[in-house]
Amino acid sequence: MDLSNKLQILAAAAKYDVSCSSSGSNRGKAKGKLGNTASSGICHSWSDDGRCISLLKLLFTNDCCYDCSFCVNRVSNDVPRASFTPEELADLTINFYRRNYIEGLFLSSAISNSPDRTMEQLVQTVRILRERYRFNGYIHLKAIPGADRRLIEAAGALVDRLSVNIELPTSEGLRRLAPQKKRENILKPMGQITSKIVENREERRQFRRTPTFVPAGQTTQLIVGATPETDLQIFHLAEGLYRKFQLKRVYYSAYVPVMRDPKLPAIPAPPLLREHRLYQADWLLRFYGFTAGEILDGSQPNLDLDVDPKTGWALRNLHSFPVEINRADYETLLRVPGIGVKSANRIVAARRVRRIEFEHLAKMGIVLKRARYFITCNGKYYGQVSLDAANLRQQLILPQAPKGLTPGWEQMSLFTEANDPAQVPLTLPGVFSETQKGLLVPVLPSMEDKLALVTGEI
Repeated sequence: MDLSNKLQILAAAAKYDVSCSSSGSNRGKAKGKLGNTASSGICHSWSDDGRCISLLKLLFTNDCCYDCSFCVNRVSNDVPRASFTPEELADLTINFYRRNYIEGLFLSSAISNSPDRTMEQLVQTVRILRERYRFNGYIHLKAIPGADRRLIEAAGALVDRLSVNIELPTSEGLRRLAPQKKRENILKPMGQITSKIVENREERRQFRRTPTFVPAGQTTQLIVGATPETDLQIFHLAEGLYRKFQLKRVYYSAYVPVMRDPKLPAIPAPPLLREHRLYQADWLLRFYGFTAGEILDGSQPNLDLDVDPKTGWALRNLHSFPVEINRADYETLLRVPGIGVKSANRIVAARRVRRIEFEHLAKMGIVLKRARYFITCNGKYYGQVSLDAANLRQQLILPQAPKGLTPGWEQMSLFTEANDPAQVPLTLPGVFSETQKGLLVPVLPSMEDKLALVTGEI
């Protein structure tokens, strides 16, 4: 098989892996080396200061020896198979870089033959890039669960980020859909990577020239919707992973129904809205001081798809609202729907100079269509509805009306509905026609009408 066909197959196979949106790495330009993550790129990932980095995203091979029910690459599925050699993939990456298509590499793989053999080939690929080609750009590598510790450590010394995919939130889900995978084999390398990162951090404090180990940290990915776990179970797991393994990110991937299997749910499309709400709630865990038990509880184990998670929490805790903008502390402001980290900092800074008026809030970046129902400004409430959960929820899920119009507004149409018999034009005299309701409605002229106007026939 030629390299072009391999590239087409293995790039398409990599699209189900979503763990490549933020690099957090800062490999600067180095003399005698190619590439860096400090220069701006064109897409796919982000440097530590927020600039885009383009990545070549591939599987090393899709020839898998496992039979996971949810995976398109499982051994029992009849799909085209392909594999790179380490030399082919390293050469391909460098050629893409030299043509300015990419700034780095995101490399994952199916498990071919054995975890150790697959991991060995991945390590060999990145070693060729780093040592033979002197490539200094960003590399995100998927560590293979069950691989030898020495291979994991060798990879961590060469790449910017490592990740180990948990795949399914519970051991029961793994036993049902991926019986060849063991939860302990997934968590063990995560613990090894964490220990080595902490050890390397301490060494670098004492010796500045100590080589880095996974400078951009580690991540993992969860498939959502393939098994019946609740959002509360998912968030208890995510919270534990953040605390125990100091993960940079937990990625949530909506289950894509690409396979037919009696053990899989029969859904018409991926649960993308649920995935979106999970990411919003994950943000609350990481940056807003929430815990999994606050975002959800036993009485409501799943996120409300109609409102964002912070608004859902606020509606269940109305005894904490409204809060006074000019007196509430920073942590309290962060819990107000529509107020983010930046706008909370702006409020705290502005209060040192003068009292804040309601008209100032929009200029500070506060989303008033949500925040107005949960705050007071100089003692005045601007929500215009009572603090009742049902009323507030109804207001929050209504489509936002343009300024000056009331909720429930509807824009009138200039044109008639073609499927309404009462609106079908009776005559076509020029540009306007009269309907059966006695209204003049515009009619788009045909090409013949336009020619007739030009020649003076109309």
